[in-house]
Amino acid sequence: MSKNLKKMQEIAVDKYILAFIDYLNFEKGLTGNTQAAYKRDLRKFYAYLAQKNPDVGRWEDVNKNDIIGFLAWEMDEGAAYTTVARSLSSIKSFYKFMVMEDYVQINPTLDLETPKIKRKLPQVLSIEEVDKLMEQCNVLLPLGLRDRAMLELMYGTGLRVSELLALQIDDINFTAGFLRCLGKGRKERIIPVNNTSIIWVERYLARARSQLVKSQYERTLFLNAHGRPMSRQGFFKLLDRYGEKSGIKKEITPHTLRHSFATHLLENGADLRAVQEMLGHADISTTQIYTHLTKTRLREVYQQCHPRA
Repeated sequence: MSKNLKKMQEIAVDKYILAFIDYLNFEKGLTGNTQAAYKRDLRKFYAYLAQKNPDVGRWEDVNKNDIIGFLAWEMDEGAAYTTVARSLSSIKSFYKFMVMEDYVQINPTLDLETPKIKRKLPQVLSIEEVDKLMEQCNVLLPLGLRDRAMLELMYGTGLRVSELLALQIDDINFTAGFLRCLGKGRKERIIPVNNTSIIWVERYLARARSQLVKSQYERTLFLNAHGRPMSRQGFFKLLDRYGEKSGIKKEITPHTLRHSFATHLLENGADLRAVQEMLGHADISTTQIYTHLTKTRLREVYQQCHPRA
């Protein structure tokens, strides 16, 4: 992206984009991260239009060729196929909103199809690798104990990182072994919590959180060194550090633990619908990707163990 286009993107947030983001927030109930992704895509598209035509400002003047040109430009700039597909999806959603609100009369995206994306199989840790990762936390220190509790809870429940960091103390029922979380679209779900996770979270609450918290009114479960709720960036950094320290030759992200949770459940006979419910997937086809992983694992075991493989 040229410097001029980057500059335009920084300032190009017109009233229709803001109205659309408000719609996503108040009407659709989408999370802040999802709203930010839509906003980022549309700002980039608006900046592209502004560079192409300085008089841009009328969304009704945008046509199919403008959108195709933008997507082609993204590909020329080296954007990933998934990024281009997401941009088109954002533009399609935006124009659907514009027509619904009668801001434009014609939807230029009607006959544009979002390309089918071949799903990439997620990286999964073995049970031994999960154990190795957990062991990197120095649980004699408050922050190390906090980290062990977070990693255990994420792997033990399959929570998304945003869900983990939003947990409040009262969201976990230690006696019943369940936790409550708000997922995508602000949908609440109840997830069983394994005994190992409960033990580590209780240890964190008893020995570490009191040393981190600064305000008696702070109810967020996991806090940073300053006594405030931990950020996504902070969690990514600590997980990256533990992954490097463990020597595991795989990319380890928060989603890696979520993928490992689902795969290990299915490998041990869990029902696909139950896993879907625990992960908070609206569509079971999203969960079915893990069945491919288990089949791949079975094939590897067969190749290694069968005498005629």
